[in-house]
Amino acid sequence: MLNPMFRRLKKEARRIAKNLPLPDFYLDFTDEIEVSCNFFKTDPLVGRLRAYVVDASENDYGHGIDHCEKVAVDAGALAYIEGLSVGLEGNVLADLIRLAQFAGLLHDIRRKNKDHASKGAVFAKKVLRDYPLSGRDSDSICTAIYNHEAFGGYTRCLTRTDRIVSGCLYDSDKFRWGPDNFTSTVWGMVEGLGPSFETFLAHYPAGMEHIERIGSTFRTATGRAYGPQFIDMGLFIGRELLAYIKREIMPEGSLPPGR
Repeated sequence: MLNPMFRRLKKEARRIAKNLPLPDFYLDFTDEIEVSCNFFKTDPLVGRLRAYVVDASENDYGHGIDHCEKVAVDAGALAYIEGLSVGLEGNVLADLIRLAQFAGLLHDIRRKNKDHASKGAVFAKKVLRDYPLSGRDSDSICTAIYNHEAFGGYTRCLTRTDRIVSGCLYDSDKFRWGPDNFTSTVWGMVEGLGPSFETFLAHYPAGMEHIERIGSTFRTATGRAYGPQFIDMGLFIGRELLAYIKREIMPEGSLPPGR
């Protein structure tokens, strides 16, 4: 449970975020997102995998099932958009959405491990043996999981499906560094790690710098067009929250040096 100080900051961050508009991605692609949402809710294999992830995921550090579901649905929408752009349709397009949603559900399955992307890819390969996927499709999912960390390891995508699934997982995961970071993710991490308020403040500048760097890393055409706005919104909330800390919580001059 968050201590009173962090609960106060979480409440303020959510107040700031509530006054921001919805990211353009959700306005410009309402139909595509609805397709992905419906697929996520009705596809038997996705439903089966979701049930597994609910039981097996390491649900802490702000990257539990809620995070994975958001990533999966946005990855499915991106896969639908990107697939249509290269002429895919019918069952081929549906299969692509499924692969992206599988990758979204499984991408943080080893979140608590060091090098969690590579370890998650290895573990996902074992999980996927219980599903009616081709070896090539399983490889696409695992490649995407391996590649989903910003500034981390990267393995070459060998096929167009690999490239689309990997890009869609990465971009949908990095969308979460927008408003979601300050409305939910960071507080889950604080609750899991239990830092002092002073430690939280000491890491704040590096965290903001990391968010800013992500803005130039989106991989799909749609992600490159819409992802930076998510990042800008996250940075805005972070800066406003720091201003609130300076104004309401810590007297002038009492912040650590460099804040």
